[in-house]
Amino acid sequence: MNAAMITKGLAALMLTLAGTVAQAADPAQIERGRYLSTAADCVACHTTHDGKPFAGGLPLATPLGTIFSSNITPSKTSGIGDYTEEQFARAVREGIRADGANLYPAMPYTSYAKITDDDIAAMYAYFMSGVEADDHKAPETQLPFPFNIRLSMAAWNLIFLDKGQFVPDTSKSDEVNRGAYLGEALAHCGTCHTPRNFLMSEVSSRALSGGSLGTWYAPDITPDVNSGIGSWSTEELVSYLKTGHVEGKAQAAGPMAEAVDHSLRHLSDDDLKALAVWLKQLPSDGDKADSQPAHGWGKPVNYLSEVRGAPLPADHSQMTGPQLYDAYCSSCHQADGSGSADKVLPSLYHNTALGHRNTDNLVMAILKGVERAPDQPNIQMPAFEHLLSDQQIATLGNYLQTQLGNPEGEVTVARVAELRAGGAPSPLLKLARYGLIAGGIVLIALAFWLLRRRST
Repeated sequence: MNAAMITKGLAALMLTLAGTVAQAADPAQIERGRYLSTAADCVACHTTHDGKPFAGGLPLATPLGTIFSSNITPSKTSGIGDYTEEQFARAVREGIRADGANLYPAMPYTSYAKITDDDIAAMYAYFMSGVEADDHKAPETQLPFPFNIRLSMAAWNLIFLDKGQFVPDTSKSDEVNRGAYLGEALAHCGTCHTPRNFLMSEVSSRALSGGSLGTWYAPDITPDVNSGIGSWSTEELVSYLKTGHVEGKAQAAGPMAEAVDHSLRHLSDDDLKALAVWLKQLPSDGDKADSQPAHGWGKPVNYLSEVRGAPLPADHSQMTGPQLYDAYCSSCHQADGSGSADKVLPSLYHNTALGHRNTDNLVMAILKGVERAPDQPNIQMPAFEHLLSDQQIATLGNYLQTQLGNPEGEVTVARVAELRAGGAPSPLLKLARYGLIAGGIVLIALAFWLLRRRST
């Protein structure tokens, strides 16, 4: 038997042993990994609406283009079945695949970097032994140049990735530290709720003070009384995280509804309370322009006199706000905006959806509707993107804001069109291209200068 055959035999034996170890993984460890992976909301991004759990392929719209999530089942052909625990940890915490290629930070590895070694081990056990392998191959991400060069992310990571794991603050209680670990690492709250700079990195000095997701807006969740959740009780926060609904305040929609349905509602009551307690003790970072809490705006309306006997315009894009509300909103939210008697269909006044000066969420709710998991209470709203024009949504949105919400919030036709199209592209794309062009011109000029020097 030659050395090559011995090496091949040993490799096969190691793979067999690795498979045996995976199959024999501690059930308690696997279950713990399942819980941690749920807290990290892995399934939301790595599962299509009609696909197998974690099989990837979900298109994620970003300001730089569409990113397709990867298959993270233990498939050896399309997923992570051949990953070692070390490679798994590097992918989760550093954004580097087993083949050495960089992941894009749409995968929140900058938050997952804080996950402890023990929790990574449990998550690895779950994905290798508790998830069904699926050989479905996710589409390749094709971002425009220069971001299609994944190596560019190495420089970004060098500047913005903090590889330090979570370290408890000894001056805080165990409950606050547990909430901080959940919020900063696993649940990665800052990924959505922290504003980003032009390089798409979180602005740490303004953590959780609100950030745009390109279309939906993740509001301030610091304890500021007017801008954030300072007027919310701990019990209300726990209820919102568990159900996505607090009567007289808010209901989850868009990415937050997904976070509640796929992740937060499955956490223990103790962990939800720890998250709420942690949020309540953070530094406030409010906007002085906010004069009262978002849920404090609005009052019942009476528009019937404006529509009774008034003919509809021949051009329906010129319908008035009251006419649009009467046609598309009143049957569910009632003529005065108070919602259904059982409060399943919420009131539109004293509702954070209409209480912010940023009106993106209102527009997105009209365009896309409010969709919850099938096993959740039927707190839903149909999408109107195929029924209403940009002008109609702007007219209706401004009527809702002035009559039932924060009158400082303005809906423009241009912004409706932008949100309908998926949001504004990042200026980073043009900046990078102009930078490459400028750099190329400098190099050409330098080469020309050197050639002239040599010829003289």
